Amino acid sequence: MAAYQYLTIEKEGACDVVTLNRPDRFNALGRQMVTELIAYFTGLREDYKTRVVILRGAGKAFCSGLDLQENFAEGNAGSKKESGAGSRIANVLQVQRRIVHAFRCMRMAPQPIIALVHGACCGGGLGMALAADIRLVTPEAKMNVAMYKIGLTGGDMGISYLLPRLVGTSVAAEMMMTGRFMYGPRAVQTNLASELFPNQAEMEKGARQLVKEMLAGSPDGLRLTKDCIQASVDAPSFESQVSLEDRQQVLMVLGGDWFKHVGDFNKKSKL
Repeated sequence: MAAYQYLTIEKEGACDVVTLNRPDRFNALGRQMVTELIAYFTGLREDYKTRVVILRGAGKAFCSGLDLQENFAEGNAGSKKESGAGSRIANVLQVQRRIVHAFRCMRMAPQPIIALVHGACCGGGLGMALAADIRLVTPEAKMNVAMYKIGLTGGDMGISYLLPRLVGTSVAAEMMMTGRFMYGPRAVQTNLASELFPNQAEMEKGARQLVKEMLAGSPDGLRLTKDCIQASVDAPSFESQVSLEDRQQVLMVLGGDWFKHVGDFNKKSKL
């Protein structure tokens, strides 16, 4: 396994527990961490032993967003070397696209990703949480579109695509146009998160229970279900989505796992 500076990977059977490990900076997204996220999630595409991923943050926060100190310093250095407006725009665009690519790699990974959100989950941290498949929260978890607070637009890091699809346009507009914090209890009420836990220890237990139930199904079935859910978000019609479902179910039936699982189900039913 690759050695990472700001990620720790713990193997729990077929589940990887990935910890953003930069607690002194509240797990802010610096250049090195983004590079490591891209490398890890890209590698998952060909990893058939890892079936589920738990993503969490070390210390007091999930992820405080972009490391503004690092990127501001890099931006200043770049502007001094390359004074042209076009060069400055290219530098900023490169940073934007690199971070978004990390989140794209999360969505392209065939394994479901469970984000455990506690403490600050701001800006790019929110974008990362949204790129996960399931979000669990604690009461003190606080999420916001921090970009709006620092003179930028609220549409950033894929947030304008993912957030309205989860919470609806009204709540999304409230968050994106004010930068207000949303705490754990309301996150569950608005469908931004699946479940609220009283503390991190209970949230960890809840995540393991989800993993256990996911692993009870077939490996291919789990991967294809993630594909199906993501395709459904932008499906042009009911019929197009049903066609995808039909093809996936034929693959599963003919693939062999179905007969084993039905046999196991029938044995349990007779008890």
